[in-house]
Amino acid sequence: MSTPIKILMILTSHATMGDPSHATGVWFEELSTPYYAFVDAGAQVDLASIAGGKVPVDPHSMAIDGKNPASVERFLSDSHAMKKLESSVKVDQVDVNSYSAVFLPGGHGTMWDLPTSTHLAELLSKAWVGGKVVSAVCHGPAGLVNVDDGYGKPVVAGRRVAAFSNSEEDAVGLSQSVPFMLETRLRELGANYVSGPDFQAFAVRDGNLVTGQNPDSSEAVAKLVLEAVNEAL
Repeated sequence: MSTPIKILMILTSHATMGDPSHATGVWFEELSTPYYAFVDAGAQVDLASIAGGKVPVDPHSMAIDGKNPASVERFLSDSHAMKKLESSVKVDQVDVNSYSAVFLPGGHGTMWDLPTSTHLAELLSKAWVGGKVVSAVCHGPAGLVNVDDGYGKPVVAGRRVAAFSNSEEDAVGLSQSVPFMLETRLRELGANYVSGPDFQAFAVRDGNLVTGQNPDSSEAVAKLVLEAVNEAL
C-alpha cells in the first residue's frame, strides 16, 4: 500500500480583532472544505497553529446545527477532526519535510499572528525551497507576506496571487479594523494580484503557489493543491 500524501494545515491562534469584544479566529468553512477535499482524496491531514492547542473559530462562521455548510456540519460531527482542532500542534514543532503541501485557511485572526510569526515564515520558506506546494485562501495569504523564496525575494513577488480583496474588506466593514489591507500589502511586495468578482469563487495556481480570494474559493483552491501535489508524485 502506498504512503498517503501528507498535507499540513496551519491555523491562526488569534481570537480577537483588537477589541476583545470582537471575536475572530479561523473561518470554519475555509478549514473544513479543504480538509475534507484532502481527506476524501486519500491524504493525511494534520492541523497546526501559531500557538498550538485549541484553535479559535470565528463565531460568525458558524450557525445553529443543521444550518452550516455541509463540510462544517461534517467537521463538527467528526470527533477525530474536532480533536485535532482542540489540540493543534504548535507551528515551531512541525517538521515540514514530511509534507507535500502546506495550506493556510483564512479568517480575520490570520491578519494578526500569521504575518508576525517568524517560525511560520521560516517553515513556509523551507517548504517553498524544498519544492512543496504552498497554498492559502482568503486572509490566509497574510501568512505569505514575510516568506522568502530562498533567494532573498518575497515568495509572492512576480507571481499571481489571489486573496481577500480591498473591495471585499470594505464591503464587510472591516477595513479600519485590520492591521493592514491584504491586497495592498501583496501588491507592495511585488505580487501580481489577481481576483474575480467580489464574494465569488476565484483561485489561481502559479507553479507550486496556490491561492484563493474568499471563503467561496476554498474548494477550488483545494482542487488546485491536489493537482499540484499529484503532478509532483
